[in-house]
Amino acid sequence: MTVLPDDGLELAGEFPDVTHEQWQHLVAGVLRKAGKDVEGDAAEEALSTALEDGLRTRPLYTARDSAPEPGLPGFAPFVRGGRPEGNTVGGWDVRQRHSAADGGAVLADLENGVTSLWLTVGEDGIPVSSLGRVLDGVFLDLAPVVLDAGADVEAAAEELLRLYAERGVAPEAARGNLGADPLGHEARTGRSFDVASAAGLALRCAGEYPGLRAFTVDALPYHEAGGSAAQELGCSLATGVAYLRALTEAGMSVEQACAQLEFRYAATADQFLTIAKLRAARRLWARVAEVCGAPAAGGQTQHAVTSPVMMTRRDPWVNMLRTTVATLAAGAGGADSVTVLPFDEALGLPDAFARRIARNTSTILIEESHLSRVIDPAGGSWYVERLTDELAQAGWEFFQEIEQRSGQAAALRSGWLGQELADTWRARTARLAKRREPVTGVSEFPFLAEKPVVREAAPEPRSGGLPRVRRDETYEALRARSDAHLAATGSRPRIFLAAIGPAAAHTARLTFASNLFQAGGVEPVTEGTFAESGATEVCLCSSDALYEERAEEVAAELRAAGASHVFLAGRPGQHAGVDGYVFAGCDAVSVLSSTLDRMGVS
Repeated sequence: MTVLPDDGLELAGEFPDVTHEQWQHLVAGVLRKAGKDVEGDAAEEALSTALEDGLRTRPLYTARDSAPEPGLPGFAPFVRGGRPEGNTVGGWDVRQRHSAADGGAVLADLENGVTSLWLTVGEDGIPVSSLGRVLDGVFLDLAPVVLDAGADVEAAAEELLRLYAERGVAPEAARGNLGADPLGHEARTGRSFDVASAAGLALRCAGEYPGLRAFTVDALPYHEAGGSAAQELGCSLATGVAYLRALTEAGMSVEQACAQLEFRYAATADQFLTIAKLRAARRLWARVAEVCGAPAAGGQTQHAVTSPVMMTRRDPWVNMLRTTVATLAAGAGGADSVTVLPFDEALGLPDAFARRIARNTSTILIEESHLSRVIDPAGGSWYVERLTDELAQAGWEFFQEIEQRSGQAAALRSGWLGQELADTWRARTARLAKRREPVTGVSEFPFLAEKPVVREAAPEPRSGGLPRVRRDETYEALRARSDAHLAATGSRPRIFLAAIGPAAAHTARLTFASNLFQAGGVEPVTEGTFAESGATEVCLCSSDALYEERAEEVAAELRAAGASHVFLAGRPGQHAGVDGYVFAGCDAVSVLSSTLDRMGVS
């Protein structure tokens, strides 16, 4: 609602209202100049962006883009937050992950802004017997501890509870999560373990430790296997429902069972999709609780983790930017706890600098940007509300598909779920290969001369179940081939970029070609002659007009000088002597892989 100033002045009062159809007409006029003859809804559709799960982001959202009423924070359907106060009191819980038995690093985090600990315990992390040493000096009544112990959850939980008793922590003062997640463990490893024993931990927490939860519903295994946002939501709902069934069968009420669950989601650098996903997750879980007869217990506790899939090994410094945007989205989306993965997470064990940058990311957003002082800051945006609704519907449909296949465990064991995630990742891989989804520092603006960042090896993560994918994996393989060639010969594979005409004609395509070939570890040479370059292949770079005049002539000259393969930077055409074309939207991975093959780079 617009509130007029006291003098009644309405600045837009002299201007006539503009209809949606008039706006579409203007859009059509602009598109017509670009060669697209479309009208009405087709003009608007031409400016839309396709997302995963069949969703589309339109160029304009107005009041006519209605969405269900989101309610109020702390009240069903909990879209705007699981608690009435949100994170306004002290910001979200800054949760740092540790997978090595380094008590000094743990204390350094807690003394400098971290408010809770997420410990990977067991065969792929901290030995259960070392838990006490890692937590030496930690005030366990002040710092919540969240365990991630896989099949070792019982032993790890017993050790943590023993530490509480040994150090005089009152049961009601203990905070955190014992981390039981049988289905998440099965998704990671392919190995199942009995949910009944974990249910015993939940009964114990409910009866003796009111501030402790026993179960984590971890959606990261499905995100890291290449799943979409809706698939991540659907898997989390199906897992949560499976745990509700197990807990109620063990004798707990629905309200008690809901109170034992914490949900973990990935936060990506797509800030609006992340905000909408967290809001949609709360709405969907509220619906589950309502159907189960406990609508007041539907407030979902959320732990957001910056996406491991988006982290790159080359030019890892850019990861700081990615995690900053993801953390902002997680905070704006209402996550209760946020873990910022250090920028060198993909390279091994993070060093002290990387951990400091990770924890300070949340500190700056909370203390300097005051992001947490507003509850649900994106709420009310026609775009965000509509995206939340559409994503909730897509997530609910995937959840129903899982339930129709007898639930999460059956969908995992039958291979159906793995195939669905693989199909989604295959489509995304195609977009990455064509650079429709650019990865800065990897597929766009790579830096071949960068000094490698080396870290101590991290424990091998759990494996044997769903795969773990990364956006940079195909380009990383190409760069690794180039690195091996450099180590063996003293130089990288090279390509000569032949600029035709003045700088105004060739600069844009020369820059494009340089970026593309460097993404595969091929060093572009732009100075001197082809004979001086040491290259065997060449790429012509100029304008379409100059290609028509000189491309065939220059290609013939270069072939006479020894070029074995001639590319042209531009849309495919009919140019004698040109073997291939590189252009925006071409399959860069295929082009680069075949180029390295021809150059003998194994």
